[in-house]
Amino acid sequence: MNRQQETVGIDYFRIVAALLVVANHTSPLSSVNGTADFILTRVIARAAVPFFFMASGFYLLSGWTAGREADRGKLFRFLARTALLYSVAIALYLPVNLYTGAFGAQGWLRRLPKDLLFGGTFYHLWYLPAAIMGAAIAWLLLQRFRPGQAFGIALLLYIIGLFGDSYYGVAEKAPVLKSFYEALFAFSDYTRNGFFFAPVFFVLGAIMAKPSSRLETSRLQPGICSAGLTVTLALLLAEGLILHALGVQRHDSMYLMLLPCMVFLFQSLLLWKGQKRKNLRDISMLVYLVHPLMIIVVRGFAKTIGLQRWLIDNSIVHFLAVAGCSFAAAIVTAPLLQIARGQRTASRRSQTSRAWAEINLANLGHNVQALREAMPNGCALMAVVKGNAYGHGDVGVARHLNQMGITAFAVAAIDEGIRLRKHGVKGRILILGYTVPERATELARYHLSQTVADHDHAQRLNAVGKRISVHIKVDTGMNRLGESCEHVSEIASIFSRSNLSIDGIFTHLSDSDSLKPESIALTDRQVRNIYRLLEVLRQQGLTLPKVHIQSSYGLLNYPDLQCDYARVGIVLYGALSSPDDETKLQLDLRPVLSLKARVALVRTVAAGESIGYGRQFITERDTRIAVLPIGYGDGVPRSLSGGKGHALIHGCPAPIIGRVCMDQLMVDVTELPGVERGDVATLIGRDGSAEITVEQAAADAGTIANELLSRLGSRVERVFCYAQEPNANQAPRVPRKRQARI
Repeated sequence: MNRQQETVGIDYFRIVAALLVVANHTSPLSSVNGTADFILTRVIARAAVPFFFMASGFYLLSGWTAGREADRGKLFRFLARTALLYSVAIALYLPVNLYTGAFGAQGWLRRLPKDLLFGGTFYHLWYLPAAIMGAAIAWLLLQRFRPGQAFGIALLLYIIGLFGDSYYGVAEKAPVLKSFYEALFAFSDYTRNGFFFAPVFFVLGAIMAKPSSRLETSRLQPGICSAGLTVTLALLLAEGLILHALGVQRHDSMYLMLLPCMVFLFQSLLLWKGQKRKNLRDISMLVYLVHPLMIIVVRGFAKTIGLQRWLIDNSIVHFLAVAGCSFAAAIVTAPLLQIARGQRTASRRSQTSRAWAEINLANLGHNVQALREAMPNGCALMAVVKGNAYGHGDVGVARHLNQMGITAFAVAAIDEGIRLRKHGVKGRILILGYTVPERATELARYHLSQTVADHDHAQRLNAVGKRISVHIKVDTGMNRLGESCEHVSEIASIFSRSNLSIDGIFTHLSDSDSLKPESIALTDRQVRNIYRLLEVLRQQGLTLPKVHIQSSYGLLNYPDLQCDYARVGIVLYGALSSPDDETKLQLDLRPVLSLKARVALVRTVAAGESIGYGRQFITERDTRIAVLPIGYGDGVPRSLSGGKGHALIHGCPAPIIGRVCMDQLMVDVTELPGVERGDVATLIGRDGSAEITVEQAAADAGTIANELLSRLGSRVERVFCYAQEPNANQAPRVPRKRQARI
């Protein structure tokens, strides 16, 4: 099963776990019932941190349990990110520590190493060094031992820690054990740390990622998980209450029944299938970090305005206020964290990729906003993501657009639509091209909308017997797909097909990208044809579905057409088809894609030598060339050979010399001093003050931007980032001046 389709439960439970952490530090039931508050905060809420550890082990260490080496790089990046986060958190709470005099207390300097390694410099920060240490120990165990053996060793560490925590009252009755734990407490105030507490949950998470460790029979899974979770949770509650009543707990983080309870809880979460929600990970982590600050803020605010009775003394209201402020702060901060992470990811991948396309999601979002503002009231944007989103990466683009509120997409073929559905893209997905009726079952299964190519196609789709959504294509002059607008009775009869849900009707303007008089006349005729047909259908008593007429140029040149959707393709990605295209509506659109490659080799070729295939280029002087590991197999047109195209290196143009090969091309860098292996060459995009637009690159190749972008190959890695394109000293991509709508 696709990992992306089985971890949504983990992501959603992160929010529950974050709330439990806030509850643990605010005691929401303390003013209602002490026992109930103990059960919530000292027993149930103790599942939060183990859950976070298990989730990390699930993603980081699963390779070892599957009989292969885990991704070391992923683990080391986790350790580095957590260490960085710990450093930031220490700095964040430094003013609070200074205010409370923590660094002025006697012996604070002697305690500092212990706090940094085990306890955290603020009471909740112990989790971060524990995560670092626990992940490292679990990694070492899984590297050296079989999963079962690694779990056994980690379990032994947990049991040792258990008797220094909830069962300490038992251990201290034995003088030898008491002396042992007193020695331990000289190094760490609690055994709830990265050495005794965390490793077992990291190992459990890794084991849970192995399919054979899970319950296989789908009918039994929910029942077994529910029963197991219910029983183990009840035993956990009983264990906590008994230990509390006996007064043997030194602390109350580690319980014996916590382990089986977490196994059944995690197994239950794995049954929740859907698309991963990475934003919830950031939000839960930020809530964990900032909620003590929000406790201070709420208390300070309550004292300032005299509402201590409600915001402090009322424990439930206090909890809700702290939780609300914490989530508000996290939701505001999470996008900034996402931007920073995207930049780091782009930088890291670009250092290792031979060739890559940077997809600027900030510019994509900017373009969406600009296009929305250009549309008439009531018109929604239908994002055209066919052809791998014009080469930009259909899944990444569509999922980002989903987050921006875009709920309508258009693709060319059924398999493109299925791919989006399997990756969790929500909303309407319209297939613009022909789909054979034999695949109607898949249309229904994946909730895809199919274009009806003509009356016969509608009949054949209906005959399959599956209820499917369709949009009727009307030919008004394109003379491609669609039932002729003159065949009113045939189009009207499609509405009566019992298995077809008519959710849209549309046409395609064949010459809306031109402002020549004859082109305008043809477009006007097409518009009149479709509106006349719609009026006739309305007069026949038919309820009209969603109407869409405009594609990218239809919107830019005919923005006032009253439609329900505008099918926006090339301009969504900040480009026009050709550099000389003029449009009536001029928008501030920004390029989304940059195409780059890393210099593989720099060499000097003597005068009179040939470069590349066919001796097309003969050097007239000693020529310094750079070899770029990208070619027509990656989508760089062969027609850019012989100086017709160029790349930017160090912000300067370097002409392509010789023929573009399948996997490589050569550029002349004789006039560019300092070019070395590893330097970045830009074939589309900006380098310093210089820019190669996709329109210009396409024109040099004798084609249009649509074709050039959609032919970028799968070997070109798509790296999604969030940097806003700078506007200073930048020539407009599409003329900036807005004109009134026609």
